[in-house]
Amino acid sequence: MHKDELNEREKNILRYVIQQFILTASPVGSRNITKRYDVGLSPATVRNIMSDLEDSGFINHPHTSAGRIPTDKGYRFYVDSLMDIKSLKSSEKGIINKTFETNIIETDDLIQATTNLLSSITKQLACVSYPKLDSAVLEKLQIVGLSSTRILVVVSIKSGLVKTITLEIKSDIKPVQISSVQRLLNERLNGLTFSEIRSSFKERLKDVHEDQKPIIRIFIDSIDKIFNDINQNEKILITGAKNVIKQPEFEDPQRFQSVIELIEDKEIIIHILEKSEETEQDKVFISIGSENEHRELTDYSFISKEYTIGGASGTLGIIGPKRMEYSKVVAIVDYMAKMLSEMLTNPNSK
Repeated sequence: MHKDELNEREKNILRYVIQQFILTASPVGSRNITKRYDVGLSPATVRNIMSDLEDSGFINHPHTSAGRIPTDKGYRFYVDSLMDIKSLKSSEKGIINKTFETNIIETDDLIQATTNLLSSITKQLACVSYPKLDSAVLEKLQIVGLSSTRILVVVSIKSGLVKTITLEIKSDIKPVQISSVQRLLNERLNGLTFSEIRSSFKERLKDVHEDQKPIIRIFIDSIDKIFNDINQNEKILITGAKNVIKQPEFEDPQRFQSVIELIEDKEIIIHILEKSEETEQDKVFISIGSENEHRELTDYSFISKEYTIGGASGTLGIIGPKRMEYSKVVAIVDYMAKMLSEMLTNPNSK
């Protein structure tokens, strides 16, 4: 879509139709535009321009109303060419900053806090994927004896993130064995990425002392569990149904049910998150209605951005009705992704 497909008057009227529809959730008529906005045009002229916009597919005419509503094509032109990204209020920035300054280091807690905050601020369905850790760099590994046959492995990543795993060992182990293996593992694995550790662990630890073998053996057996993506069974966290269903669109029970189905069928959201990761780095991804491949998402818009944490990366985003305040939501998603990356890549800056 080239920006010059519409003249300035058409661009302005399209902008006002979309802004007014976002505000009221009701079809917009020419008199709404002339009363609310200083367009310097008569209702009849505005009506003619709206008719032209409808003929071009930018707005639509619901059969029960004299007003118009935006089409997917209209929304796309708006976000690409007409939208002014809003600056976040200092109060909103304060809430976001406070969340990321609480020294949350357990990844599960971090993802949960981020998802809850994103949904709360945008009033949409929020989804955050767990960071992909193949490129994450090991900073330190600690082993804590829980009993004579159970150990807790604490994996610290160069980003401030921490992953914990409990392992069972068949033979009794002593504290001296634990400290010896911990020292050995740190000497040989620190500074390596998770993928490097998984592919070379056996080779790096083939010449260990006999006392170290029982613990090393359990590491070999559990290597994918220890040095793999966090929370493999739950690649994303989704929350905010109670926020999004307050939107007027969900007074229809069928649409309400569609939100529940989206949350229950995470594969749909995982797929669109993965697709969004193909966008240019440091850009906010926006997919509107029919642009989404899955029919379950044709009534929704999806806005996301990648975040990076010490070599690892994930995606945070929102799903909501196409009638959303794009300029504000884009600003929030962009800011939260940057803050999440910055705070965790430079933990000492908190």
